[in-house]
Amino acid sequence: MEILILNGPNLNLLGIRQPDIYGEITMDEIVGDIRDSFPAHKIEYFQSNHEGLLLDKLHEVGFSYDGIVMNAGAYTHTSIAIADAIRSINTPVVEMHISNIYEREDFRRHSYMKDACVHHIIGEGIGGYEKAVAYFIKSYER
Repeated sequence: MEILILNGPNLNLLGIRQPDIYGEITMDEIVGDIRDSFPAHKIEYFQSNHEGLLLDKLHEVGFSYDGIVMNAGAYTHTSIAIADAIRSINTPVVEMHISNIYEREDFRRHSYMKDACVHHIIGEGIGGYEKAVAYFIKSYER
């Protein structure tokens, strides 16, 4: 399987950004661990702080990959364009958030992506990334 982990703004700072919320492990470490856990599968990673680049990446892989794990960061709560892009592609997308967005500030409790995604992993910490990848692998094996 080919799976893309796609992160939005500020997630390039994992490991140093608000470690009380997001932990102290970097995204390179997370992706490395996931690749070690699923060596038979191609796990790609892309991050951007720019909405248009995230849209371009969804369009680029959205007709050829088997799954996309997307943590859109703050764009979750603001971007109709990302939700529309998810609806426009064939590749299924799992919405993933490290923290529980439904227990944080009011403005974080709405996800424009929610109805466009096939599954949601919210508030599972950094382990949510691996759970999302495992979701696709288990779904494919059925």
